[in-house]
Amino acid sequence: MENGSFFQRAKRFLFGAPRDLFDPKIFHKVSLVAFFALVGLGADGISSSCYGPEEAFLALGSHTVLAIFVALATVVTVFIISGSYAQIIEAFPSGGGGYIVASKLLGERAGVVSGSALVIDYVLTITISIASGADALFSFLPLNWQAHKFAFIALILVLLIWLNLRGVKESVAALTPIFMAFMLSHVPLVLYAVLRHAPELPAVGARVSMEFSTTAKQLGWVGLGALLMRAYSMGAGTYTGIEAVSNSMPTLREPRVHTGKKAMLYMALSLSFIAGGIILGYVLNGVMPTQGKTLNAVLFENLMGSIWPGHTGVVIVAFVLASEAALLFVAAQTGFIDGPQVLSSMAVDSYVPHRFAHLSERLVRKYGVYFMSVMAFVMLFITGGSVRYLVVMYSINVFLTFSLSQFGMCIHWWKDREKEKAWRIKFAMNGVGFLLTASILCFTVWVKFPEGGWITLLITGTFIGMCFLVRRHYRKAQHALRRLDELLLQLPPVTVSSVQEPMLRRVAPTAAIMVSGYNGLGMHVFFSVIRSFPGTFRNFVFLSAGVVDSTIFKGAEEVVNLGTDLKKQLQNYEEFVKGHGYYAEARSEVGTDVIETIGHLAAGAAKDFPNIVFFSGQLVFQEESVVTRLLHNQTAFLAQKKLVFAGLPMIILPVRAL
Repeated sequence: MENGSFFQRAKRFLFGAPRDLFDPKIFHKVSLVAFFALVGLGADGISSSCYGPEEAFLALGSHTVLAIFVALATVVTVFIISGSYAQIIEAFPSGGGGYIVASKLLGERAGVVSGSALVIDYVLTITISIASGADALFSFLPLNWQAHKFAFIALILVLLIWLNLRGVKESVAALTPIFMAFMLSHVPLVLYAVLRHAPELPAVGARVSMEFSTTAKQLGWVGLGALLMRAYSMGAGTYTGIEAVSNSMPTLREPRVHTGKKAMLYMALSLSFIAGGIILGYVLNGVMPTQGKTLNAVLFENLMGSIWPGHTGVVIVAFVLASEAALLFVAAQTGFIDGPQVLSSMAVDSYVPHRFAHLSERLVRKYGVYFMSVMAFVMLFITGGSVRYLVVMYSINVFLTFSLSQFGMCIHWWKDREKEKAWRIKFAMNGVGFLLTASILCFTVWVKFPEGGWITLLITGTFIGMCFLVRRHYRKAQHALRRLDELLLQLPPVTVSSVQEPMLRRVAPTAAIMVSGYNGLGMHVFFSVIRSFPGTFRNFVFLSAGVVDSTIFKGAEEVVNLGTDLKKQLQNYEEFVKGHGYYAEARSEVGTDVIETIGHLAAGAAKDFPNIVFFSGQLVFQEESVVTRLLHNQTAFLAQKKLVFAGLPMIILPVRAL
């Protein structure tokens, strides 16, 4: 068996067969309905109930009965943020994520800040979800097993990388039973945790009133407010993930707005019920911290001990915690779905390498998946998988983009107040959302800055700086390419009818030029071939691969339009070359992998023209570095390597850029 054949079979076995880009139902097959959106995107928000309520409860110290106020605030906050993001979905149906909203409503710089915070946030989504899931799983295992927890986290991360390289919908569908197991186990337990103490609620109310008065006397009203605000802000992890649906609108089934708003409603109802119910459960059942166990584990053991004491109760608790851990692993999906989406949008605007907008043959943003994976490993190494440390880093980034998005929407409604009839209600919704998220952000940074908050700001600030440097480099490169495009304006018009149609001689020396479309770079390569090999070539074949990236792929129709537009562009080369007495033809093909597509086109051209030499232009920088190789594709060199091993000659012509 040939190596290539074995590699292709192994690749197909691991990641699945390539998608058919021209399948009219292709987008329908890879998009998510509201329920799957809740599983793949909403799981991040719902799973935050596994660690958000615990952090809020612990922040109250000995004043745990006051957690009832935090529970009420949590439920209200979930609905306010969900409602405000439902408005973002309506205003930005093609993808109302924090990057797009901030860029369009607050300017490009604010967009970069929001996008950078989102990228780091989704890296932390992956990290904290897996780390918290491991905590839940190891809560019912012996303490000496804790030494293996970090290795377990790394193993789960590798498994999720593999699932996401196979495809978004496949990864979500495979994890749906886990989501259902979580909901079916947690909803009854939360109800039981609260309802079993329903007769005691008047007494609990009296305790709350007494504790409230006592704490106010001890700490003063300012101190009491600071205590509640600290607990409220430390539970901010509960609200993370609410924005996920608006960030991934392109992955949703049509009608997208309806699907997105329905998924948001599902998420708000389920998250507010479980998160608020768990906090109440802590208070009503007198839950106290236990070494090696999460508070949820302590609560569930308490509940099951009263229902099924003995072995049966232990098994059920183990199942519940396993479903909790598994859902947290599902929640990491949000980072793998939304993170590459944000990177793709930023790549289109040249703030990150353009390759982040590329799709694999499975229509997955594979470079985004790779980036999120590497960064997640880095975050795990920095934090050692500590949930308490991660939740601080996590909250700061997510509430930074929350605040920018809400503020941007306030400006949007104010500017459109003459067009929107209900603009006051919408403005109020986003305004309250902004006040809530901005206050949580400021308080979290203030309180937790010395405890790890500064690391988050440093990492996010560094990423923002790198984005602006990348944009600056691309602008310089685009300026150089524009100078080449000006060459097209200087070319004299050619009337083909005035020139005798060149005769096709297939055995004559043929130059096959790889181009990305009709542009100055392609014409520069053509003239370089004429100048470097005078009188050698009589036939010219222009080859072009139309690459389907995340900006183009919305369905089969857009793919067809890409192919049609590319053929029209290549006709300009044919007419110009024929007008100068040479035979010319153009061949194009649409695909997701430019090297594979070019290789297929080259094989066909070599079969039709036996005496053929392939040419391609490559931008050359005065100061070549790892950065320039990262920011600019190495298509010419990769194509040359592929063709050389296929026995076809190829020459790369340097084109000076900077």
